[in-house]
Amino acid sequence: MEYEPREIMAIAAGRMIKNGDIVFCGTGLSMIAASVAKRMYAPESVIFFETGGIDTELPELPLTVSDSRVMYGTSINAGLLESFSILGNRKLYTKAFLGAAQIDRFGNLNSSSIGDYRHPAVRFSGSGGGCDAACLAAEVIVFMQHEKRKFVEKLDYLTSPGWLSGPGARRKAGLYRGGPGAVVTDMGIMKFDEKTRVMYLSEYYPGVSPQEIEESTGFEIDISRAVESEPVTAEELRILREDIDPQKLII
Repeated sequence: MEYEPREIMAIAAGRMIKNGDIVFCGTGLSMIAASVAKRMYAPESVIFFETGGIDTELPELPLTVSDSRVMYGTSINAGLLESFSILGNRKLYTKAFLGAAQIDRFGNLNSSSIGDYRHPAVRFSGSGGGCDAACLAAEVIVFMQHEKRKFVEKLDYLTSPGWLSGPGARRKAGLYRGGPGAVVTDMGIMKFDEKTRVMYLSEYYPGVSPQEIEESTGFEIDISRAVESEPVTAEELRILREDIDPQKLII
């Protein structure tokens, strides 16, 4: 079936959410993925936003986290303090959707600048709540376009910590839980080895080969464990296109 890259990414990420999961959601593709999860796979998941919309119903797609629609049907309308308190609550297993401009083999993220930080070639919006989410959430799911310039050997700037330099590094830095669990791209899904914390290819989408993904990655990546993803269904695309984002605001 034909689909846009963002459509397969939203569906792949939405499939990772289960009933009972507590999901911290940012602007953009994260909102689509959260809506996919809520409509298709996990109606009893709890979606919340850094601006304080806790357990929103998401009947319409918000444009940003400050859109008043994130407050519709919520259990609590709160603020930043309450939202990040939930995100970091150690009694809750919270997942966070994040995006970035660069990622390395350990899942560390750059959303600040390309080139020298003081004289960058490109300046981005910065962390926002990204660093907080990467530090506080029990698990992070990252969205990336799969290109060599984005999957890099060394970040130009470390905005949000992944597994830092490998096993034990997060704990040594004072981060006692969390870390990236998956990276969802327009070509497949990467995960991290439990012992080495190094990224490997877990799934490739139908029509994409593991070798293509390997060639689009700026560092050495293990493709030996990869399996083909479940194909996108016509019903998934219908719900995404007709119910979630009919005006193509984000897709």
